[in-house]
Amino acid sequence: MDSVDLEVLKTVSAWQQEGAVVTLATLVRTWGSAPRPAGALLALTSDGRLVGSLSGGCIEDDLLERVQQHPIAHPEKCTYGVSAEEAARFGLPCGGRLEVVLEPLHAESGIDELLQAVSEQLVVARELNLTTGAAHVMPANRSDALLCTDTVLRTIHGPRWRLLMIGAGQVSGYLAEMALALDYQVFICDPRPEFQKSWRLHHVLIDSAMPDDFILALNPDPHTAIVALTHDLKQDDLALIEALKSPAFYVGAIGSRATQVARRERLALFDLSVAQRAALHGPAGLPIGSRTPPEIAISILAELTAIRNGITLGREDSQTTGAPPPPL
Repeated sequence: MDSVDLEVLKTVSAWQQEGAVVTLATLVRTWGSAPRPAGALLALTSDGRLVGSLSGGCIEDDLLERVQQHPIAHPEKCTYGVSAEEAARFGLPCGGRLEVVLEPLHAESGIDELLQAVSEQLVVARELNLTTGAAHVMPANRSDALLCTDTVLRTIHGPRWRLLMIGAGQVSGYLAEMALALDYQVFICDPRPEFQKSWRLHHVLIDSAMPDDFILALNPDPHTAIVALTHDLKQDDLALIEALKSPAFYVGAIGSRATQVARRERLALFDLSVAQRAALHGPAGLPIGSRTPPEIAISILAELTAIRNGITLGREDSQTTGAPPPPL
């Protein structure tokens, strides 16, 4: 789940502690254009508060009016955009159509249990019985998908993607903070004591293993991105050799264009195929003219986001990441 939906869960928990009457709306299916993906959350209260979004503002007002005027006792489905007239009324883009499950929350809805699991960076499923309204939380896998039948709604929560970073320098700090906001589970490796001591994000722990051992231990899968950020050729190359053999959806390294040419020449000396070497994104990130550490972090996350969303972007090999940044 993304950070927007995590904020919904936190707010719902607070509202329930106040004793508010809360309805949770889950986007379960879309047709045509849709601003939010299936699984997006919106919470509404009987006294007119709401948090989250299902349509970027198109149907939220109608949902709020619905739960205020017609409180529900059991989960129910509703659909928006069935006709061209209704799509125009709610402002759905390009004739989009949305199916939503509305769920009245109660003490047994398991929201606090779900929030606790997500805060511990666990991937879990919440299964809701659409007939009885009973819900329970169970372990899940990152590859699991939302399921909605006539009787069951099963939603997946927690970090669906992992970001493995080599190096605990300044770029890593900004990249970690931004990646957490985008629902990545973040792991950092840096065996250098001076960088470990200067690391400031205490909620993101540093692994002191050698980079190749770090990559092998975490067993990258297609939901994993790996970025080498040390500017230490030995450290970065150790990680990249193993990363490029893995099914990770993204493997990148910062550094100048000349650095990348030399890196590719070195990688050719190892047991990597031409296709594996070609998978390296170097310099990492989209060429947006970034120079500062936060700009570099933005460029890397923009490229990861494009790849995750299946967007192919023209990419000149001109991203510059300059000299090694100072440690945090």
